Amino acid sequence: MNIMRYRVLAIALCAAPANASASSAVQPTAAVERFGALALACVHQEYPNKLSHVLSSAADAAPPSALTPAFYGCYDWHSSVHGHWLLARLARSFPEAEMAGAARAALAQSLRAEHIAQEVAYLRGAGRASFERPYGLAWLLQLAAELREWDDPLARKLSAQLDPLEDAAAERLKEWLPKLSHPVRSGEHSQSAFALGLIIDSTRDEALRDLARAAVRRFYLRDRNCPLAYEPSGEDFLSPCIAEADVVRRVLSPDEYQVWLKDFMPGGAAGKPLRLRRS
Repeated sequence: MNIMRYRVLAIALCAAPANASASSAVQPTAAVERFGALALACVHQEYPNKLSHVLSSAADAAPPSALTPAFYGCYDWHSSVHGHWLLARLARSFPEAEMAGAARAALAQSLRAEHIAQEVAYLRGAGRASFERPYGLAWLLQLAAELREWDDPLARKLSAQLDPLEDAAAERLKEWLPKLSHPVRSGEHSQSAFALGLIIDSTRDEALRDLARAAVRRFYLRDRNCPLAYEPSGEDFLSPCIAEADVVRRVLSPDEYQVWLKDFMPGGAAGKPLRLRRS
């Protein structure tokens, strides 16, 4: 599958509100079914696989499904995580969709308690302090929030089973943020602005949310004249400028934000104020 297209899809859907009530007025479209099929095709497809894995002994030479049995598909760990988030989002929003039953079954297969226990052990293993930090860990929090906010018996069960991994991810991020001296302004996974936005939106850990909001203020409030002309490179799938504008709106009042945005992106790309939907 086209991993870049799939990643951009997940990011775009993350910005859209879920239809928790899924009323009959909202019908699944061909695009919904197609997006669900993309995720279903990969969440349990083990190969090809790109591991970010340090071997400390021969015992670490194991297949992805043994190392991380919940999130081993979709080419890499973070893509598997946001693939599962996509399935939860679509099944929650469109319970009558043709793919909803298969999405629920896939989530139940992956998020078993024994699988999550192994994921926690892997994440906390020696030499893995930077594993999937921040992008993958932030997506894990987003998946946990999606399940927690979904009023459904299966979602409640899976949310409870995912709790230990959510806690482990939050612990890793709380250890990291105070040490991060400068923002990472890349257009890829290492970017701090996009991850901070996911963390603020999804974590249930108030201490982590406070650290993330403080990091946004520390890193970005003095920024001016974001160089949009430098975007994109041939490698980007995130816009550093737009991701920064998106995360700053989470820590300022609407009036404060408009003042900041005027200096950050004067006139926007087309001579008009840039307006981002508030979550």
